[in-house]
Amino acid sequence: MPARDLAEPYPHVTTDDAAVDAVRLLAGRNLPALLVLDADGIPYAAVPGSQLVRRLVPEYVMEDPLLAAVIDDRHADALAEGLAGKTVAEWLPEHAFKPPYVGPDAGTMQIAATMARTHVPLVAVIARGTTGEKGRLLGVVTAAGLMRHLLAAGGQG
Repeated sequence: MPARDLAEPYPHVTTDDAAVDAVRLLAGRNLPALLVLDADGIPYAAVPGSQLVRRLVPEYVMEDPLLAAVIDDRHADALAEGLAGKTVAEWLPEHAFKPPYVGPDAGTMQIAATMARTHVPLVAVIARGTTGEKGRLLGVVTAAGLMRHLLAAGGQG
């Protein structure tokens, strides 16, 4: 089955959006990863939610489990201050995953191999036009969606 048929709508942000809006999107939609597109409509980053949580926690707290145990929710405001005034591009981890993407005609095994190779739970499906034209996100194939398809296809034979 081609990627265009497997692709599902997936919320995303751009590199210029506010970081706080990205966190709200991730939390509000229960997303496994944040998909970030660049100004040309091409995937810029796909960051698992766990890596974004890490961006909210100060390094000194991660290094000292005893300190982490005594800091409570009253200090959450201080954690969120790190988002204030930052764009998504400024806030993303330095080593954000370059998101995998395929064209609309990619097959199921190509998508599965891409996902497995990159360890990212979603593969964007991008339609590219002529040179200089922006990419267009058709949707994404999530790990769960791919598994549903593979299980359904396996039951037909």
